[in-house]
Amino acid sequence: MNIPNIFLLPIVLIVIGAGIVFYPFIENNIIFHPDRQLDDNPSNWDLFYKDVQFLTPDEQKLHGWFFPLSEKSPVLIFCHGNAGNISHRIENVKFLVEKGISVFLFSYRGYGKSTGRPSEKGIYIDGIAAYDYLTGIEKIASERIVIFGRSLGGSVATEVALQRKARCLIIESTFTSIKDMAKNIFPFFIFTPFLPNHYTTIYKIANVSIPTLVIHGENDEIIPFSMGKKLFTQAPEPKSFLPIHRAGHNDTYIVGGERYFDVIVDFILSSSSTKK
Repeated sequence: MNIPNIFLLPIVLIVIGAGIVFYPFIENNIIFHPDRQLDDNPSNWDLFYKDVQFLTPDEQKLHGWFFPLSEKSPVLIFCHGNAGNISHRIENVKFLVEKGISVFLFSYRGYGKSTGRPSEKGIYIDGIAAYDYLTGIEKIASERIVIFGRSLGGSVATEVALQRKARCLIIESTFTSIKDMAKNIFPFFIFTPFLPNHYTTIYKIANVSIPTLVIHGENDEIIPFSMGKKLFTQAPEPKSFLPIHRAGHNDTYIVGGERYFDVIVDFILSSSSTKK
């Protein structure tokens, strides 16, 4: 059945309009895969921690675990990726704590015990609220704070680094932007000219004014290794790049082993004398 040309334009306009209206919902459902159930607990790993709840400026109640060490130790804010919740990151935290790094691990809105629903704007607010909890409630000085983000969390960490003072920034397995990611995924690459450019870490990182470490697995099956290199190139000095040979997206700290953690610790400690 042939559709008269007179009807084609309205149909096209309706399709485009529907795409614009529903795109935020579609994007959020593609990006965020939260898990409400906590599958593990730091006590099972013999870790000392504080169970924390704190409020965001838009009145969401967030949940986190704070693993404090000495009063002089660096404190790493752990911005996790798009799936699961904080209970799936405890092993990684244990390795960091054993290296003398205090960690604040928190769940974004809609993840674990945190209220609300995740969105780009929302998780940026959450990252800043986590920072403000440390400086306001725990009285942690900004020069002790390390902002760390893995995968999607790299976008959050970079935003926090732009909004707040810190010792240094570490991003791992992070994409340059959602639009760049869409170019690598069928069938979304077809629509990339029409997609809004969200999570634009590639542009934000150029304005970061603290030492930056970029980590990426050379065999990352989700976010191309080339994106990690682009983020490193765009970041201002002082900066460092750690490629992990044979590592994929989720196993960088496992494949990287002792060297992975040694590089992170050395970077954090050296940043005290190089930060701008």
